[in-house]
Amino acid sequence: MVKRRKVWTYCPSKPPKPKVPDGVKAELSSKAQELIEEHLKPAHVKPPRKNSEFNYVTELFTRWHQSYFYFCATYACPHPEALSPTFEARFARMGYEGAGRFNLSYMRHTGQWWEIYSGLSIDECLTAIRDEPHFIP
Repeated sequence: MVKRRKVWTYCPSKPPKPKVPDGVKAELSSKAQELIEEHLKPAHVKPPRKNSEFNYVTELFTRWHQSYFYFCATYACPHPEALSPTFEARFARMGYEGAGRFNLSYMRHTGQWWEIYSGLSIDECLTAIRDEPHFIP
């Protein structure tokens, strides 16, 4: 059996991600909170069913991490053998691209982010999160 030789290759570094301006952060945070309060909470945060052992959404919130803006949900676990009473899950991600544009991704069932839109404005991203079935918590 022939053994393969290891070969060194040049691997250029990735360009740095653009830093999100404070004005864009503030605008996005306020518009996202408005979307959550007016549309997402009434549609997805419901009181628990009686005698149910299934997880249910109790809270929706947003979070910044580096140049990514996440939409998150807190789930309650009423089953008596649950590992913890609650857990958090991210269901939508907006990645800052620069010049006020974002890439929009959703969390697949495989645990991987799947980018479906790129180069959208804040309002276009929030409209997609509100209307499309990929972004259901």
